Amino acid sequence: MRKNLGFDFKHIRGDLFGGITAGIVALPLALAFGLGSGLGATAGLYGAIFISFFAALFGGTNTQISGPTAPMTAVSTVFIASVLVVFEGNVEKALPTILAIFIMAGLFQILFGFIKIGKYIRYIPYPVVSGFMTGIGVIILITQILPMMGYYPKEDAEYVQQFNPQAQEIILEQILKEEAAEDILVLEDFKETIKRAETISAEDINKEAKTLAGKNASGVIGALRMIPQAVKNINYVDLILGLVTIFIIYGFKRITKKIPSTLVALLAVSVGAILFLDEYRTIGEIPSGFPSLNLDIFTGFSIMDITPFIMTALSLAALGAIDSLLTSVVADNMTKTKHDPNQELIGQGIGNSIAGLFGGIPGAGATIRTVVNIDAGGKTKLSGMIAGVLLLLILLVLGPTASKIPAAVLAGILVTVGIGVMDYKGLGHIPRLPKSEVLIMLSVLALTVFVDLIVAVGVGLIISSVMFMKKISDVVEDKTKTAPLRSFSQEIPWVDEGDFIDRVGEQVYIKHLYGPLFFGFASRFQEMINAIPNIKVVVIRMDKVPYVDQSGLYAMETAVMDLQELDIKVVFVNLHGQPYDIFESFNLVPGLVEKEFCFESWEESHTWLLGYLERGEHDKVSK
Repeated sequence: MRKNLGFDFKHIRGDLFGGITAGIVALPLALAFGLGSGLGATAGLYGAIFISFFAALFGGTNTQISGPTAPMTAVSTVFIASVLVVFEGNVEKALPTILAIFIMAGLFQILFGFIKIGKYIRYIPYPVVSGFMTGIGVIILITQILPMMGYYPKEDAEYVQQFNPQAQEIILEQILKEEAAEDILVLEDFKETIKRAETISAEDINKEAKTLAGKNASGVIGALRMIPQAVKNINYVDLILGLVTIFIIYGFKRITKKIPSTLVALLAVSVGAILFLDEYRTIGEIPSGFPSLNLDIFTGFSIMDITPFIMTALSLAALGAIDSLLTSVVADNMTKTKHDPNQELIGQGIGNSIAGLFGGIPGAGATIRTVVNIDAGGKTKLSGMIAGVLLLLILLVLGPTASKIPAAVLAGILVTVGIGVMDYKGLGHIPRLPKSEVLIMLSVLALTVFVDLIVAVGVGLIISSVMFMKKISDVVEDKTKTAPLRSFSQEIPWVDEGDFIDRVGEQVYIKHLYGPLFFGFASRFQEMINAIPNIKVVVIRMDKVPYVDQSGLYAMETAVMDLQELDIKVVFVNLHGQPYDIFESFNLVPGLVEKEFCFESWEESHTWLLGYLERGEHDKVSK
């Protein structure tokens, strides 16, 4: 791993290209996430600007590009919808409470960083992450069905009218509560009640009915409930615009990946709509000018308003931490650097807190944008800051123009995001995975979609822990010795290896593994592999490895590929039982390591190694 670069203006050219490219990719996604959240496209753009800049400035991952992401937006959307119900659908009244929770989530993340909780993220098992990400994808797809068809329940007069009787009851209840509070409610005299009831207008009833209609149609269950009504009221203009957007996003990738297909779709469909359509639904007004502070956050809410949502703030903070640090690991693998997990949480917390002050939705490290940044040459924190500045310039210069973007275009973009965020690798391996891991994955997926995202992760972790303890218990019962993981040694040879290392230590590296290769050890194993010196052969002794889970399998797969890319031969010794079965099932053997290089014993591998090294020396002499 290379040293953390931080700020280094020697790489300004690469950072400039990386930041600009990542900013361009972020623009349509920021607008889409903002609109999908319920706060409007502007909130997504504000979030992308401030989180990208400040998370890069204060964070611990040099090449990370941050901003609104699918998981964070999915949680935010559910939260925003619940707050709007409390405030009778009035966004202006609800906004101080919403933003206060977003800021609180950022402050929790800063706290996470200071108490050094970042190092524990590595212990989240792969099936939990897989089920969670796939669940996020399903949520996005289902909730975008109605916008894709151009159907908005609050604007369907026939549907809203069904809630008029219930709306009248609610308004009357409010009148009675007000009279009770004013001490004028007398059973013998309802004159005041009748007088106030007569002031209820059709507009008041309709407004309350719209709030009820929106609540009934919100979330995954609400969207599924409304599909038959949406089919009867399809807006074909919106549907065509959304489908064309999806077609361009996938089609343009086949032509070239150098230009973000999402941006091409956004520009092409928007320009087409502006030129050729007389009327279509837009994303709403995007104000030009620098974002202003929402001072109502400090004056427009009460402690009683935010108290019920403190757990939501904690959930957002935890989700953002997981989302960001997983992306940091991806960045490390691509750049061969090492991030600071606790500093990254502090940076993300600062970014989310400042974004909340300006009315932006929360976000996290974004994998696709980070990969784009690295591929374009980004190497230091400047790349993420440049991406944020670019988005700010776009807002200042093109705000009014962006207001003309069709809402259906952003719905189409979100559909592709939902499809892309799913873990197809994990889903494809379900038939070959142990039943326990499939149970975890599917349980987390179902809970994510139909219950709550953080509940899903919590339950997944609990089930994983129980399953793991059961597996280890079974191993002990089978009298399989499992030495503590900390007993791992890079220097001390095993008894049967004799003085072999002393003779050929500069050419062969023997990796001794003790105990199960599981989710808690996978990342540590990867660090060990990355620390291997430049030699010819790596011998991985599996004698004392009784079990390998999905995370361990993928860690081993990545390690073998990394070593082979360096022209280092990899051989296994005493690969047997469950580890052999899962390696063979997933084609690690013989796909990456041929069976002829899987030796039953150290004696067999010792004989082969001596012959292999002698042939190598002979080839050198011949040349």
